[in-house]
Amino acid sequence: MLDVGYLDKNYLSGYDLDVKLFDKFKLKVYDVVPLRRAYILVTDKGNKVLKKIDYTLEEFEFIANALNYVKVNFNRMIEFQETINHKIYEEWKGEIYCVMNVVDGKECEFSNHVDLGIASRGIGELHKASEGFRYKNSSKYICGNLIANLNRKKEEMLFLKKMANLYENKREFDDIFLKNVDIYIKQTEDSISLLNKNLYYKLCSEEDKIALCHHNLAQHNIIIKDSKAYFINFDFAMIDLKIHDICNFINKVNKNAPFDIDNAKIIITNYRLTNTLSNNELNILFSMLTFPQDFYEIAKDYYTRRKEWEEQVFIAKINRKLKLEEARIDFLKSFYNYKI
Repeated sequence: MLDVGYLDKNYLSGYDLDVKLFDKFKLKVYDVVPLRRAYILVTDKGNKVLKKIDYTLEEFEFIANALNYVKVNFNRMIEFQETINHKIYEEWKGEIYCVMNVVDGKECEFSNHVDLGIASRGIGELHKASEGFRYKNSSKYICGNLIANLNRKKEEMLFLKKMANLYENKREFDDIFLKNVDIYIKQTEDSISLLNKNLYYKLCSEEDKIALCHHNLAQHNIIIKDSKAYFINFDFAMIDLKIHDICNFINKVNKNAPFDIDNAKIIITNYRLTNTLSNNELNILFSMLTFPQDFYEIAKDYYTRRKEWEEQVFIAKINRKLKLEEARIDFLKSFYNYKI
């Protein structure tokens, strides 16, 4: 269960594991155990999660307000430990820390169809409970931004193509990227065209189609307990079309079990048991899935050095995605036939 990579270790070294900090949360801590970018605290009040907030306090307050709104009708989420000052965070030596209860259960396994169905029903419940939630922080309301974002990503790929072509001594990654980038620029254009054709902006005007979206529905953020899905780590939560969350979820599942149309069918069928999806929402979902997210992310990570990976790691990752391209196209064709 413990998952701590090299970069996570560097990040965790920035934590201040001071007993006086634990006192602020009214906890007596017996042991600390690293878990990804946080620590499990073994305490006199049970196991807890200590997390350093690496975004603004305003963004943290958005998450707290969103969860307070949602928990009226859906309480299978993280809960914060209050401090001695009745706050849910502590400003400590220039950093912000929070402590959360641990959800006892197992991480969702995307290869397990039962888990996938439970998670999909849970996402539907989460979205339904959040309907009507709005917040003053406009940066967290991204409904209506997608077409502009895809146009920006298209321009980024065109810029990366121009930059790579200027290199006199091209590396292997450059050659692979330049050989394939035009295909994915075209797919991005197709995605934008489909969004416009399927009346994306009209959908954004329908209030019941908008919800609090988790936006990071990875396996480790969905905990299965007593055949129910619990959700943790809302760091990337936004107010958006609920279908965008489903798109991100399908993309996460496709990373684990590449382009199995049966998984997409399980997700949609089970989501519909607890929430609604119109035909036009499925059209928009198809439009979103057409965008080549993996290729774009790998190329951007490589050329902007967002990830400190070795050259061969990038090459292996982009080659793996290219090998799956035929399966991806077949998946999109199957999904199109399924939705109609």
